Amino acid sequence: MKYIEIKNQTAAMEFTLAGLTSSAELQTLLFWIFAFIYATALSGNFLLIFTICSSRKLHTPMYFLLINLSLVNVFSISVTTPKLLQTLWTHTKTISFYGCIIQVFLFIWALGTELFILSFMAFDRYAAICHPLQYTVIMRKEVCVGIASGAWVAGMLHSAMQAGLMLKLSFCNSNIVNHYFCDIPPLLKLSCSDTSLNEMMSFVGDTIFGICSCGLTITSYCFILRAIFRIRSTEGKKKAFSTCSSHLIVVSFYFSTVIYTYIRPSSGYSLDKDKFVSLLYSVVTPVVNPLIYSLRNKEVKEALKTITGRVRLLRRPQV
Repeated sequence: MKYIEIKNQTAAMEFTLAGLTSSAELQTLLFWIFAFIYATALSGNFLLIFTICSSRKLHTPMYFLLINLSLVNVFSISVTTPKLLQTLWTHTKTISFYGCIIQVFLFIWALGTELFILSFMAFDRYAAICHPLQYTVIMRKEVCVGIASGAWVAGMLHSAMQAGLMLKLSFCNSNIVNHYFCDIPPLLKLSCSDTSLNEMMSFVGDTIFGICSCGLTITSYCFILRAIFRIRSTEGKKKAFSTCSSHLIVVSFYFSTVIYTYIRPSSGYSLDKDKFVSLLYSVVTPVVNPLIYSLRNKEVKEALKTITGRVRLLRRPQV
């Protein structure tokens, strides 16, 4: 009886991540792929942040929110990818119980914060297109700082509640997490205690976050589209739509994958399928976002050219 209790406690204090594959050869290949993706994501987001901070023309509410989006992208991918790289390289898939809970807390924090920042970016485009004369008043500095701070705090409070509920569960049936990082759905499958409260609060919290963020985004774009259709000139319509097309691409891609993964009843989860879908919003999105906002944004491209020109001048040998 004592042996069983000790064995159960040991299982509860350490988890084993199933990862993406069990093939040693494929793990080596995946290591280099994800190492490249991680380096690209960090480089792209930090370059975008540096470019915005260096150019006075980009010191506007839209780019202030874009800085926060880049920061949360770095935060998000850094929560999951380093551990994934470690497991792929060393083939050591264990993670401590508290390390797993911390990973849940940090990832859900990044997820919720990004949802709100993307929705507030849609509101920013609504204010710029539908109320251009009042834009500087609506999106003044105090409002922008409050919006960004509110997004980070709301995401943290939501993740703290979810992680706190996870701490109350007992894990004694199995310690193998069918995922490449610690997330709520696969951990709930392992618990040998009642998870009804966790499932209910997770569904309620994710639904509220989804409704608030999606509702604000959809409402903003409804007003934006109505304003664009009222513009008589074709050139004016193209210019107005180009200011929000990049954000619309990111929102459509990110929201669809997050809603698919989290805002569903627990009976609808397929862990084998979900861990590959989660790659889209946890690994791919942080790489794609800076590319979309830089390649499709004329002002950012001009700022990048200016910085590149300055670097070339500094490298030239002085005669």
